[in-house]
Amino acid sequence: MKKLSSSQVRAMYLDFFKQHGHTIEPSASLIPHDDPSLLWINSGVATMEKYFDGSVVPSNPRLTSSQKSIRTNDIENVGKTARHQTLFEMLGNFSVGDYFKKEAIEWAFELLTSKDWFGWDKEKLYMTVYPEDKDAKQYWESVGVAPDHIIEVEDNFWDIGQGPSGPDSEIFYDRGEKYDFLAPDDPENYPGGENERYLEVWNIVFSQFNHKPDGTYEPLPRKNIDTGMGLERVVSIFQDAPTNFETDLFLPIIKKTEEFSGNVQYGDSKEYDVSFKIIADHARAITFAIGDGALPSNVGRGYVIRRLIRRAIVAGHKLGIKDDFLYKLVPVVGKIMQSYYPNVLEQKDFIQKVVASEEKRFNETLNDGMSLLNDLIANVKNSESKVVSGKDAFKLYDTYGFPFEMTKEYVNDAGFEVNDKEFQAEMKKQKDRARNARSDAKSMGVQRDLLVEIKTPSEYTGYTNLTEQDAILKDIVSNEKLVNTISTGVAEVIFDKTPFYAEMGGQVADKGTIKNADGKIVAKVKDVQHAPNGQNLHTIDVLDTLNKDDKYILEVDKAFHSKVSKNHTATHLLDQSLKNILGDHTHQAGSLVEPNYLRFDFTHFGSVTKENLQKVEDMVNEQIFKELPVTTIETDQETGKKMGAIALFDSKYGDKVRVVSAGDFSVEFCGGNHVKNTNELGLFKITSESGVGAGVRRIEAVTSEDAFKYLNSQEKTLNKASYLLKVNQVQDVPNRIELLQKQIKDLEQKQASLESKIASQQASSIFDNAKVVGQFNLIAGVIKVSGMDQLRQLADTWRNKKVSDVLVLGTSNEDKANLLVAVSDEAIKKGVKAGDLIKAIASNINGGGGGRPNLAQAGGKNPAGLQDAINDSEKWLENFK
Repeated sequence: MKKLSSSQVRAMYLDFFKQHGHTIEPSASLIPHDDPSLLWINSGVATMEKYFDGSVVPSNPRLTSSQKSIRTNDIENVGKTARHQTLFEMLGNFSVGDYFKKEAIEWAFELLTSKDWFGWDKEKLYMTVYPEDKDAKQYWESVGVAPDHIIEVEDNFWDIGQGPSGPDSEIFYDRGEKYDFLAPDDPENYPGGENERYLEVWNIVFSQFNHKPDGTYEPLPRKNIDTGMGLERVVSIFQDAPTNFETDLFLPIIKKTEEFSGNVQYGDSKEYDVSFKIIADHARAITFAIGDGALPSNVGRGYVIRRLIRRAIVAGHKLGIKDDFLYKLVPVVGKIMQSYYPNVLEQKDFIQKVVASEEKRFNETLNDGMSLLNDLIANVKNSESKVVSGKDAFKLYDTYGFPFEMTKEYVNDAGFEVNDKEFQAEMKKQKDRARNARSDAKSMGVQRDLLVEIKTPSEYTGYTNLTEQDAILKDIVSNEKLVNTISTGVAEVIFDKTPFYAEMGGQVADKGTIKNADGKIVAKVKDVQHAPNGQNLHTIDVLDTLNKDDKYILEVDKAFHSKVSKNHTATHLLDQSLKNILGDHTHQAGSLVEPNYLRFDFTHFGSVTKENLQKVEDMVNEQIFKELPVTTIETDQETGKKMGAIALFDSKYGDKVRVVSAGDFSVEFCGGNHVKNTNELGLFKITSESGVGAGVRRIEAVTSEDAFKYLNSQEKTLNKASYLLKVNQVQDVPNRIELLQKQIKDLEQKQASLESKIASQQASSIFDNAKVVGQFNLIAGVIKVSGMDQLRQLADTWRNKKVSDVLVLGTSNEDKANLLVAVSDEAIKKGVKAGDLIKAIASNINGGGGGRPNLAQAGGKNPAGLQDAINDSEKWLENFK
């Protein structure tokens, strides 16, 4: 067999399908866009959904890709099995309504067996098919697969519920008897069973049905092909590796980890090997995820990254690695993947910074977690059950990042057990919460056939012509039917040419009117979107009759368009300014360009300081005042990249691209509308900056007239403040505020002093009135103080004076009530706990509370119940046993 590197295998697969007329799609970001059903891109087909559901018609219906993917549904198995990875690459070839079973099977067999390509022995290949799929079985036989190498399996039907579905055919490679660890008569000892000998390398899905809501299946109007071949698995065959981890995709990471672990080497023991594998896998996943803009946090994909980092660190501890090490593996990952993913090494400094920060943070937390775990084990020693609570184990997992198996391991070593069912119940609650957070999930849509079939050419003229545009109405869609005329209601229309911009790249669609030859307005354009074949599809309110093939006058709302163009240019200046001030790691994570404001989301680790935010704003305005020319050229992608154009990592660009430049300051790929000179923006003002997700910040800003209005409003507010503060000059407002703040602070100190004296006076009187209740001395009463702080001061005085066993005090302030309970050490020894007593009496003030055994407090909204609470405290102590 050929000895190929992972880079060679990837390139060979893509080259093969390129030679068979496929367009190579670049690997998309791991972060899904516009799909709430996915936390991560988890397959090659996930990035092709827009083509399969018909919302976009690809320029070439034959596509191929090597797509980086993440699956995290069973992280705990990573390292324990031969082929479990969180990050993996899925090689795939796709047909969108073009070729089908015959070609897919013939090409698969050619790639696998031809000496010009993989060159595998066909006798080592086995195929499974759906029993009712007689065509697939026939095609496999016709290319030369022996009948006894074709196995019918009932599960070979791809179905995700509603939407596209169909039979599939899986391809297995026989690795030989040395991997045959099962008995010959074992029911799993066959291609498709759970075994190590027959390795699944490829799955070909024949998507030919629509699974309807009523459970029935109907043929799709266009049949599709979707295949998936795991790169890591295929490489393990070429490199004769027992598992995926002994390939060139993982071994360099493992070897580097050996350097950190000292005397521990990969292969020394099964336990050590699991730790090495966990580190190698997780290092790859976090490197790519952070490189694509995801950052550690406590929610969503950020939580996944944090968990992976922590599992890798714990695995490192098991190998004897005590210092931070994970961030040092980032360049190793980058070098392995450099041939196809050069951006990893380009971003390594930022990725390392993020990982190092998390490592430092968790290593500090790890000690706290170990302390808690030791406390749990100590408590179990003194209990009758000898079982650690599953809830406590989940807290270790959720708060400190301790993998459950690690907690179980430590507890078992101490001779005890963990309540597994209780832990799993807590895990289920967490998964349910995550699932509910993505309740708007959608499955793959079914093709909207009508729009897919409309292939009328339509030219967008708005880049150069925003004057009234004569155009011929080519298509009218009403109630999902093509019609020749329409007189009322809402319709979708396509013209042979149009100045109306279709929403894209964050820029909202143009609005305007449609006039007939007499100049009468016959429709209002309320939205414009791209049809599947790329035309600008206008959604209109029909005011009068429109006829197919008639000529109309299209008029864009120029004021609306002008404001949008200004704000779009501002986003480009803002994007570059953020990179200049904060660093090249910032990436656009979304934008919205409206006429009255702009919104720009970007990746950044940590908040933006006020100083840096001001620098960003100043830099944008500097470019406006420089009066930079804004120019656009149309060229090919490669030329655009050589010009230094910024490209969004999740965007797909055609053969021809528009490169928009603002002088030498900003160069970006962009299909939107822009001003001709930055001076048209007039002014740029940031109105807010905030966090909107894990590692994603949001800036909202205004330009031109809206910036003037905003500043005018701010000035009016400042003038009003000046008037209220009674200062003659606006610039004196800060000094007056500082003076007032000092006066307020002095008054608060005087008030606190007076309240303390009053409290002391009340204390001297109330502390003289201890009464015997049951077996305890009690001091209790409702007093007039400022709030809970004063009550706590009195409790401190009470404790120093040692005048009773229990103290119960209440106070009210307007509609708020406060209760405090303090218990002496002697009373605690007898079993009295402040927390128990406060819970018993807090309901009188419609509140709740808690605290330590020696001090507890409660708040409520029923001051009238304070005396009842005092009375109930006496009853509680009288009945205490």
